[in-house]
Amino acid sequence: MRIALSADHAGVDLKDLLAGWLREQGHDVLDLGTNSHESVDYPRYGAMLAEALADGRAERGITVCGSGIGVAIAANRNPACRCAQVAEPLSATLARQHNNANAIALGARLIGSEMAIACVKAFLDAEFEGGRHQRRVDQLSQILQETH
Repeated sequence: MRIALSADHAGVDLKDLLAGWLREQGHDVLDLGTNSHESVDYPRYGAMLAEALADGRAERGITVCGSGIGVAIAANRNPACRCAQVAEPLSATLARQHNNANAIALGARLIGSEMAIACVKAFLDAEFEGGRHQRRVDQLSQILQETH
């Protein structure tokens, strides 16, 4: 699977760790940066992740900042992205099963590397269940259309 990763300066170390783990698992990684600890603005990195999903460069995405909240908000500005901020595997699984999330956001200052890997594994292993959930996911796009 082709997976995009992005992070701000607070999340760069966790992003790099996850990129290595994903490659070991046989995934193709699209690293969107940042690649240093120099301060950057997180909205840019959430937006870049969403753009990679929207234009088909990636099938799934993982974005990281200090809390995971800012990059999730930024990514979700793009209607092609359904990004869930997660901190444990059950949320990552449900994000896929019920919400058809195509991205997750992690908080590097809130989650350890082992838990982050567990979240990513759960996210990638889960499948969207469709059914009653499809109607609700469709409504997410309808809300956007109705407000514009």
